Amino acid sequence: MSVRELVVLGTASQVPTRHRNHNGYLLRWDADGILFDPGEGTQRQMLRAGVAAHDINRICVTHFHGDHSLGLAGVIQRINLDRVPHEVSAHYPASGQRFFERLRYATAYRETVSLTEAPVAADGVLATKPSYTLEARRLSHPVESFGYRLTEPDGRRMLPEALAERGIAGPDIGRLQREGEVGGVRLEEVSEARPGQRFAFVMDTRLCEGVYALAESCDMLVIESTFLDEDEHLASDHGHLTAGQAARVARDAGVRHLVLTHFSQRYTDAEEFERQARAAGFEAELTVATDLLRVPVPKRRP
Repeated sequence: MSVRELVVLGTASQVPTRHRNHNGYLLRWDADGILFDPGEGTQRQMLRAGVAAHDINRICVTHFHGDHSLGLAGVIQRINLDRVPHEVSAHYPASGQRFFERLRYATAYRETVSLTEAPVAADGVLATKPSYTLEARRLSHPVESFGYRLTEPDGRRMLPEALAERGIAGPDIGRLQREGEVGGVRLEEVSEARPGQRFAFVMDTRLCEGVYALAESCDMLVIESTFLDEDEHLASDHGHLTAGQAARVARDAGVRHLVLTHFSQRYTDAEEFERQARAAGFEAELTVATDLLRVPVPKRRP
């Protein structure tokens, strides 16, 4: 059975707290595991969350500030220590190549795993697999930053009554899906379009075109909300979003499940992020992330 869920490893912004580790998020997408922004302490958070190095197929770093990347050294060495049997790909801003290399080779260890470096230099598709296409979009932050989006290919939903009316059953259903026509019955006559699932990961950024492009029609949007709305001037100055800004993006983009994260240590009442997001008009499912939380990706749209 396929599993699609977000495992939250850390939710702090620049400074970790007693209850919030630096960033880290693992997206389980069927047989693939995509690790986003492994900050300091990610390896230990993986242990606490039941995430193994073998679960990682791809690493995506939005930018090279420490709270989003200092955990790379430990994670990469753990992947090699555990002799992960598959190739692992790493995406990160091309302008930070020197930072990636320093983290990858921060200390001595034995390389046993094929780690493919795939730096991101511009907006566009990074990888295409049967279950998703991965793309990147440039964000607005003091250092170069990219957000990431997974899009599942659209498919078809079979209609049992229509199949029965036309006498299509058993192995013929699979044949119809593969070939598009069986016995004069076309696939379009006994099925309907099924939109693929969409997931986006948006970290440190001001409001910009890339934020909206990544969020559009997402089933799940994981997005930073470092500040509350009363500190919007700080958010703009430092290249971040407020809870209300993130919620309005999600509202306007038709997001089905909004996950707010990356919280400044200055705030002690996490519930205020939800209150401000609701006040901004977001009415769909909403999660204010906490460390070690598991959040299922919503089922496909009907």
